[in-house]
Amino acid sequence: MQPDTLFQRITDYANRADPYPLYAELRENGVTRQENGAYLVGTYHEIAALLHDPRISSDYRNRTEPDEAMLRRSERPPSFIGLDDPEHDRLRRIAMRPFGPPHSPGRIDELHGDITRIAEELIDAFRGADRIDIVDEFAYPLPVTVICRLLGVPHEDVPRIRAWTNAIIDSFDSTPGAHQKERQQAGLDARDAMAQYLGELAGGRRGHPSDDMLSALVNDAGPEGRLTDVELMATATLLLIAGHETTVNLITNGVLTLLRHPDAHKRLRDEPGLMPKAVEELLRFEPPVHMLPQRTPLADIEVAGVTVPKGAPLILMLASGNRDPLRFDDPDRFDPEREDNQHFGFGSGIHNCFGAPLARLETQLALGALLPYLDDFHLVDDPPPYRRSPLLRGPRHLLIARG
Repeated sequence: MQPDTLFQRITDYANRADPYPLYAELRENGVTRQENGAYLVGTYHEIAALLHDPRISSDYRNRTEPDEAMLRRSERPPSFIGLDDPEHDRLRRIAMRPFGPPHSPGRIDELHGDITRIAEELIDAFRGADRIDIVDEFAYPLPVTVICRLLGVPHEDVPRIRAWTNAIIDSFDSTPGAHQKERQQAGLDARDAMAQYLGELAGGRRGHPSDDMLSALVNDAGPEGRLTDVELMATATLLLIAGHETTVNLITNGVLTLLRHPDAHKRLRDEPGLMPKAVEELLRFEPPVHMLPQRTPLADIEVAGVTVPKGAPLILMLASGNRDPLRFDDPDRFDPEREDNQHFGFGSGIHNCFGAPLARLETQLALGALLPYLDDFHLVDDPPPYRRSPLLRGPRHLLIARG
């Protein structure tokens, strides 16, 4: 059966490779109410205002009629991205202490050498090959290695981490079908297993501090105190997943975009100083996160002349806002030197991704190391096969071949 509502078409896997025409349709129609009562917002200025509006909740328990999947998720303790202030702020502050300024100001800068070495080692491993899967051989192992080292997760456990993460991300696929409930349950089971694993790993370091983040989270008490065991498991799970999944998509989408734009590829290879600007443009043009599906008004609000009632599902289409012609000149053009590029690649407002500095650094260094190697390569499949999730959108595999 053909999907009928706009959101069903956006989330339909058949449109995963190119959802941008549907985003343009969304912007033309303004705020769009779906048959299930959800409201979609895809225009830049409205999204920006809502991301900074204290009347908008990130806690789906504030919905008037939460769907079955959300009710099942709510049985698990939420991480701080699913909470509002002041609880969100408390948990985020605790998580930030071992990660970056002001308490750990050198944490990200100190990773520069490690990230460069990891990228070079991965490239050396496939040097001379005529066919490469960018996802499996480069874009996935680089950020997962970095976040596991940061947290203190043993490298030999990475295969388990990947299996759990894939199940969790696949559970975000809202496409109706015979396997939807099974995907959702598999995601919940994987989240529970990962949380238990990380809790036990952190517990083993209580009273035995080392230099990793799990150790800091269980041993260092700041002004906000320590995390409870349940909070620790939820926070560590979030840090592990968010700490690599978005970067995998960002690096992969970056390689795909640059191979589709050979002039930009050549320019960046010859002028590596342009890479920071190019990564910002990638975050706008092909962002790793396409939507925020769990916002809820705490009161009736007006958005672009439409009243969104208290407790209604509010879905912010970040990737649509990034292509809004009322905000960006020629928004469907990839311009690695674009100025005034205040995109939603890492969200905005109080939930702005605090891992953004690490993701930026990883992507800049990864692409900088890889681009000179790609001169003789072309895409095997365009579009490539995509992952199921419409929320965290990126290729499942990106095959390139020499010649």
